[in-house]
Amino acid sequence: TIQHIMEVSKKLLNSVPGCVDDALEGLVCCSPGLRMLQGHRVILRADFEGVKGKVALLSGGGSGHEPAHAGYVGRGMLTGAIAGPVFTSPPVGSIVAAIRTVAQAGAEGVLLIVKNYTGDRLNFGLALERARGEGTKVEMVVIGDDCAFSLPKKAGRRGLCGTVLIHKIAGALAEEGKSLKEILHIVESAAIRIGTLGVSLSPCSVPGAGPTFKLAPDELELGLGIHGEAGVRRGKMMSSDEVVKVMMDHMTDPSSQSRVELSPGDTVILVVNNLGGLSCLELQIVASSAVHCLEGRGVQIQRAMVGSFMTALEMSGVSLTIMKCTPELLLLFDSETSAPAWPRISRFPVTGQTRIFQCAPESTTYEESKPDTMSVQVYSRVLGRVCLALLALEEELNDLDRAAGDGDCGSTHARAAHAIQNWMNSQQVPSHPAKLLMALSQVLLEKMGGTSGALYSLFLTAAARPLQSMSGPQAWASAMDDGIEAMKRFGGAEPGDRTMLDPLCATSGVLQSLRTPGCDLMQTLSLAVQRATEAADSTRHMTAGAGRASYIGSSSLNRPDPGAVAVAAVLKGIMEGLEKK
Repeated sequence: TIQHIMEVSKKLLNSVPGCVDDALEGLVCCSPGLRMLQGHRVILRADFEGVKGKVALLSGGGSGHEPAHAGYVGRGMLTGAIAGPVFTSPPVGSIVAAIRTVAQAGAEGVLLIVKNYTGDRLNFGLALERARGEGTKVEMVVIGDDCAFSLPKKAGRRGLCGTVLIHKIAGALAEEGKSLKEILHIVESAAIRIGTLGVSLSPCSVPGAGPTFKLAPDELELGLGIHGEAGVRRGKMMSSDEVVKVMMDHMTDPSSQSRVELSPGDTVILVVNNLGGLSCLELQIVASSAVHCLEGRGVQIQRAMVGSFMTALEMSGVSLTIMKCTPELLLLFDSETSAPAWPRISRFPVTGQTRIFQCAPESTTYEESKPDTMSVQVYSRVLGRVCLALLALEEELNDLDRAAGDGDCGSTHARAAHAIQNWMNSQQVPSHPAKLLMALSQVLLEKMGGTSGALYSLFLTAAARPLQSMSGPQAWASAMDDGIEAMKRFGGAEPGDRTMLDPLCATSGVLQSLRTPGCDLMQTLSLAVQRATEAADSTRHMTAGAGRASYIGSSSLNRPDPGAVAVAAVLKGIMEGLEKK
């Protein structure tokens, strides 16, 4: 029905029935170390010579949890993974086929690593019995690391992202040549040291269907499963720090039978797992919250994994996994693997590392032994006139900006004017011109904001360079040229593009006469301001070639560019400030 079609979530697939096969093919196509078992949804290591004489490790489950489990197939982790349909246990026949294949390759026994779900336990268990009937040495370990329920039901704790850590521990042991019995013993001991808890902000949807559950826009759910199974409670949205604290409190609640026993001084491995739809930005914020929360409790974090390790399709949410580690487990965790989904992790402890570099001290090539009082007065007067001019133009510039921008050009320049006034009131204005421009550059970069702030700061920074070693009117002509060149190089605009560059370039042409000895300074400045004003006004006839206005049709832009008008006003303010001398 039409209503059913509207409820189906959008997926980027070739077909719903073939989505699992296509996904596995995509993994194998891009991972030369993996192979598919013909006729089955089974992924195996390509280097089968590495299996002979060692214990083979097989895992799997329903699809939709990628990169689990096929992404963890490789030397040092799983020998193979068996995939079922989305959120459905793999068929017994495929599990048996995988066991037979690794046994015939010379594996010294097979360990099945299974998440604690009824379907997985049944299907892997039946495959185990069949394989044993064929004479294969097979054992199975069932992982239940869910900390959601204080009193687990008869089915026990669900298998979640902690299973991935078991893949790694068991894989390292198998690579070392440990026996099936030894691996089983160590893995079972490690499994009881792991706890996981998830939180969801939105549901997921199986291909061809709608969302598996509903959450209000301001709700989150704590303790849900990786198939959308109900959690322990719902609540209102909270900050990352608050959510992580709630999760940690729940995971370590002394009254819970599913708790992780965590005490100050304990060492742990932390996994911050994206359940599928959380942005990388949010995931890193949650990671920061988790690290600070654990360290605030006196827990030593030896390693941290942040990424998508066991997902629930596109569910927007995160799970936290904690494994209390020993030196022996840490060595196994750190061992090499070729599995494509295993991240590259630093072998240095997370806790105890210095996380901040101190900024290098600001260096300068100009020093003021004694400020020039006359220059300070002149600069202060000029800046005062410029600020008054920009404040007077605020509404006019905003009005001009509404045609092509967001209508805030005047407000942005007014913010710059207030910032300069506050700066002048709070400290001595430098008398060295290069130091003055550099200081103004920093003020505008920090306080003005937006593209305008960056462009003005860029201009002033470049303009300050010739003033470090030159003086006199010709130095200011060079300063103007260098500032313009920097804006053209990094801003991407050229004269004629309807930008603040147009009045600046018109001014630069006039200021070239300052390089001639005996040139009348004020007469030159007056002509430069006149040319700048004309150039600003002429932008009304130009087609925008840069900036936000370049996305607007030229027929809509029949008024001057606000940035160009502002620059002309600044230049006029400079001249008026100098005229008062």
